Amino acid sequence: MTGAKVLQVLLMMGCPEIPIQTSIALYLSHKLTNLGFDVTVAGTEAATRLLKVSDSDGYYAKKLVNLDKTMEDIIEKKSDFDICFAFMHNDAGMTYAATMSALSQAKLYSIVFGRHADELAETIEFESEKIVSKDVHNPLRLKNRLDKVVEGIAA
Repeated sequence: MTGAKVLQVLLMMGCPEIPIQTSIALYLSHKLTNLGFDVTVAGTEAATRLLKVSDSDGYYAKKLVNLDKTMEDIIEKKSDFDICFAFMHNDAGMTYAATMSALSQAKLYSIVFGRHADELAETIEFESEKIVSKDVHNPLRLKNRLDKVVEGIAA
């Protein structure tokens, strides 16, 4: 990628109530970083604590930041991203993604997961590519869907 702009990617994580969020966030951060993207993982306090314990050496999630501070920086035009993956399994996650859609120029991907993923995905009213999986514990189906999306982005 000589001379090419390194794309800035944001992974936004809300409440870590659904188990697959942590593993998918670590997986996606690592995969995108290895492809040459500059990845920032932003989460709630609970979500970032889980990532710090799971990846204590920062091997998979190299830039781990507070989600509210990141949103504040975007609102104040101090930063922005080219691509955003918004994790959501409830209305709070949807609110973060909708806010990002309204404030940022980032290409938005909504990662909708959990038992009510289909119903939640149907309520998305902002511009976003939806990646939907009803999984709660087993991350493989969501991982495989994300692999296809990332292949398209990296192409």
